[in-house]
Amino acid sequence: MKHLLSAIRISFRAISRSKLRAGLTILGILIGVSAVVIVVALGNAVRGQVMAQINTLGANTIYIFPQDTRSSGARTQARARLSEADAAAILREATSISAITPQSTTRAQVLAGDKNYSTSVLGVGDSYFQVMGFELAQGTTFSAIDFRTKTKVLILGATVKRELFGDGDAIGEYVRIGKYPFRVVGLLKEKGQSPFGEDQDDRMLTPIGTFRARLLPSPPGRVQLLIAQASDDLTVDSATRQIDRILRQRHDIEPEDEPDFGVRTQAEIRKTNEQSFAILTTILSAIAGISLVVGGIGVMNVMLVSVTERTREIGIRMAIGASQSDILLQFLVEAIVLSLCGGVLGLLVGLGVNAGIARALGWTLSVPPSAVILAVTVSAGVGVVFGFLPAHRASRLDPIDALRHE
Repeated sequence: MKHLLSAIRISFRAISRSKLRAGLTILGILIGVSAVVIVVALGNAVRGQVMAQINTLGANTIYIFPQDTRSSGARTQARARLSEADAAAILREATSISAITPQSTTRAQVLAGDKNYSTSVLGVGDSYFQVMGFELAQGTTFSAIDFRTKTKVLILGATVKRELFGDGDAIGEYVRIGKYPFRVVGLLKEKGQSPFGEDQDDRMLTPIGTFRARLLPSPPGRVQLLIAQASDDLTVDSATRQIDRILRQRHDIEPEDEPDFGVRTQAEIRKTNEQSFAILTTILSAIAGISLVVGGIGVMNVMLVSVTERTREIGIRMAIGASQSDILLQFLVEAIVLSLCGGVLGLLVGLGVNAGIARALGWTLSVPPSAVILAVTVSAGVGVVFGFLPAHRASRLDPIDALRHE
């Protein structure tokens, strides 16, 4: 311990003699560590926001959609075989399903007075609000009569309302889609962007029957998508198996054959996003790690120069009894001190930048303790790895040759 403390004291004295060179060396480590800290914090913040948005869609939401099938080894385009009758059968027979809604979507140019706007128009069932977690800000939902008589009524998202009516009242007003006037009966509460970057307020809802009859003519009962809600988070897997069994039976598909529908859950979407973020964070951290390698090379170069400049000093220390291990420890500790200084400063800079970003964007950026420990450990490791060669070279000098060095 006494030798270690002595080596640390000598290291600081040696560093203080070449402040500019030491500062430039520390800068390389500082940039690398601060980059890693910033990347980790930003990655955690973005992941947290996206996962929170996914959770708003419901952890027990299940999407059922048509998909391509294979025929004689060739992939054929899927036909939209899903129907409202499929939805009714699933709700009736699947014990793990609490609600289900059909959905079909198209893009349309809509007009209100002298304003026009291109948006998504969704044909939905009466359970859409329950399944998708939307709420009304104003007005009423669709009535049973609206679904039965295919009434031309709309519920507007906040973005559409703003584009067509500004700050004015939209309830009771008419919006023209193609040649049909639709009456506005409700407004959706603002929901913001989805995890996939979609503006969830840039939409209009209409009864699914009205959608088929007035907007996108299609066979009776046919829909583009079914969205089911499992009874709770624990029954999602059971619900998925029940949906698969019911639809295979209704569509005459054998268990060994590829189905003409696909089933995807929110858990799968969450897992896919987690994997994507993990890969992205790893790539960005690797790029930031390159700075640490560059900083480490700088440490090694500085230490090699230091060994050359202090060759005579090394000879004198050996002549008065210093062993090779003492010289090795001295220069290795000096390299570690340089790297640790850069690591600690880089950590402080990274935390400061994170605080600035958090204030500017209104995000919550946090650096886990493991990242702090990793930053300091890695910086020390850089000192050991890149400082060993100069330290070893110094310890192998011949004392007589070192004393003769000018």
